[in-house]
Amino acid sequence: MTQSHDHSHDEPSDSDCADYLERIVYFIDNELDEADCSVVREHLDSCNPCLEKYQLQSTVKSVVARSCSETAPNDLRERVVLRLRAVQARISETD
Repeated sequence: MTQSHDHSHDEPSDSDCADYLERIVYFIDNELDEADCSVVREHLDSCNPCLEKYQLQSTVKSVVARSCSETAPNDLRERVVLRLRAVQARISETD
């Protein structure tokens, strides 16, 4: 994944950006090795469109994570558990 191109003096090509945009998800999730993280950071420092997309994806991921950490109200959870048990009972009866 690591590329040896030096883009500090010229604009990245569309194909370079496409490669980095694919890696941004892994970068946000800390799933790249340090060498690849450094390469992605360098690209983001020199490519404003990719930086904007990185910031957007990072914000979306943060909002989703925050939303998923909320718990359902007790009455809703109880209704879901009752429905699941009813479905399980029907499945057991047909076996």
